[in-house]
Amino acid sequence: MTPTFTLGLDYGTNSVRALIVRCADGKEIASSVVNYPSGHQGVLLDPRDHNLARQAPGDYLFGLIKAVKGALVQAKKQRGFDAKRIIGVGVDTTGSSPIPVDAKNVPLAMQKKWAKSLNAQCWLWKDHTGWREAARITELAAQHRPQFIAKCGNTYSSEWFWSKIWHCLQVDAKVFAAAYSWVELADWVPSVLAGVTDPRAIKRGVCMAGHKALYAEDWGGLPDKEFLALLDPKLADLRDRLYDQAHDASEAAGTLSDEWAKKLGLTAGIPIAMGEMDVHYGAIGCGVAEGTIVKVIGTSTCDCGVVSAAKAVPDIPGICGIVKGAILPGFYGIEAGQSAVGDIFKWYVEGVLGDAKLHAKLTAEAAKLKPGQSGLLALDWNNGNRTILVDQRLTGLLVGQTLYTTPAEIYRALIEATAFGARAIIERIKEYGVPVDRVVCAGGIAEKNPLLMQIYADITGCTMLVAGSSQACALGAAIGAAVLAGAHPDFPTAQKKMTSLKKVAYKPKAAARKTYDRLYALYRQLHDSLGGRNPNADLGGVMKELLALKEAVR
Repeated sequence: MTPTFTLGLDYGTNSVRALIVRCADGKEIASSVVNYPSGHQGVLLDPRDHNLARQAPGDYLFGLIKAVKGALVQAKKQRGFDAKRIIGVGVDTTGSSPIPVDAKNVPLAMQKKWAKSLNAQCWLWKDHTGWREAARITELAAQHRPQFIAKCGNTYSSEWFWSKIWHCLQVDAKVFAAAYSWVELADWVPSVLAGVTDPRAIKRGVCMAGHKALYAEDWGGLPDKEFLALLDPKLADLRDRLYDQAHDASEAAGTLSDEWAKKLGLTAGIPIAMGEMDVHYGAIGCGVAEGTIVKVIGTSTCDCGVVSAAKAVPDIPGICGIVKGAILPGFYGIEAGQSAVGDIFKWYVEGVLGDAKLHAKLTAEAAKLKPGQSGLLALDWNNGNRTILVDQRLTGLLVGQTLYTTPAEIYRALIEATAFGARAIIERIKEYGVPVDRVVCAGGIAEKNPLLMQIYADITGCTMLVAGSSQACALGAAIGAAVLAGAHPDFPTAQKKMTSLKKVAYKPKAAARKTYDRLYALYRQLHDSLGGRNPNADLGGVMKELLALKEAVR
């Protein structure tokens, strides 16, 4: 049979990746990565406000063209490949990353008048400037529409759609007024490829709508105008310029336009898969199914699971959402995560120690330490807490330092902190009946850092498996395109054919588990007390217990 291929586009925090995949077996034919040219490693920052993180929409189109052309150049060296045999395109992006656009679906930031305005850019997922608005949304929803936030852990986040848009209205009324509509990056890129020039005609994905914008069929879609008017009447007016219905990945976002087919060197009319969050397509690229939790470990971490839509799923406090049709059609998508993981290691090694080359040295030294040996305990809140406290106003903590504490001990403590946060998430979803039979990890950290993976296994008590693809998010987007293009009849079949696991498996070690159980109990004391769940707790014994554990181990 003549081989066919699909193209997966993965828009990350710092770069965009184009991946060409063979539909029959998921073989990755070629890929190309392009860094965003603007800002600091692609992120527009404001030194006066550490909560601000934006991106230039023009970078997305620059990266799209360059990455696709780069991948095609590589692919054409492969025997049997022909660009005409690419039968579909899939797109995943960060989220919630909404973009203010005009009535022709052009981002305000791509217009000369607004080019230098930070508020006219894409509001990147890690932007937390709307933390006050998020708290107010949570408060008003609890009073007037408790069902809205019940599906997202009873707390609305500053990382999400409405808090960002409302904050824009509060701080820059001119940008808000100039924006005809707001479009999630995951919906905007497919709409551009499809040649959509009316924001109201964009097919929006339920992935972003449900997890980030309080959308659900149960209450007729987006929050009603009466509720939005409680926030601000201008948000109620905006609702008419957004969308009425959101779609799962069983529907196409559109077909590739003649204009973009020529720009990219592809065939016009091929289907474009519905845009999803990077980690959601990443879960598909890892073979997610009921009973499997996928951890996409990167600058932050997202945990994804699915439960059949035929079953009842209880509301789970503190998670990022339970959305029908998100991730896989026919399932509830369940999402949780940590606001910083790789970013914490990067902050310490590159920001504090000032030398990116130290990662390998510190990892090797940290691997020689036994659990509890350092006497240190850290909280993984350097960028706030996404799950289970859902509080972006929390910050990091390191307890137990002495005059003899070494950089490697701190480095290991930071790894352990992120693993303790991962355990809190797994225990929370299991507590509410979500099955966790296996954990599959993806991302460069999962592939390249055996120490971290073993620590995660020892702390969580779960065997850690690693996705076969080092580009799981882009692969998942390519799988979505393969199903839409008819290369496979459904997602389970496509996943079976196109995904794999590496042979390595990190299994919990009994001795380490015993020590980490003691450390985790101390972590939860700090977590619950400083996180506001048990503010009157006596923490006076934490330091002494760390010392006792340190002495016992040594």
